[in-house]
Amino acid sequence: MYIEVVKSKIHRVKVTEANLNYVGSITIDEDLLIASNIIENEKVQIVNVNNGERLETYVIKGEKGSGAICLNGAAARKAEVGDVLIIISYATLDFEEAKSFKPWIVFPDTETNRII
Repeated sequence: MYIEVVKSKIHRVKVTEANLNYVGSITIDEDLLIASNIIENEKVQIVNVNNGERLETYVIKGEKGSGAICLNGAAARKAEVGDVLIIISYATLDFEEAKSFKPWIVFPDTETNRII
């Protein structure tokens, strides 16, 4: 049996930009991607702490050290600059393997989106 588990989580970052005129996705600072083990084009779930919105999209690598968290395309309608997000990716694992799996969880500074 296989189950879906949390693979990676970036807990509480602030939206720095919302770009409606872009072909969809979320741009995330490369430092956050490295720390959370999320890769470019990976599917992620976005949870908006401010308004309860949830959506799925894919990741675009942002400039390293920029603190960028930018919702692009239609996703830009789901959050405003300054909203706090939780970004989660999942993996499908064998049930027994999942019991010992440890996800990568990052708690950046919410004001700067940089790793503490």
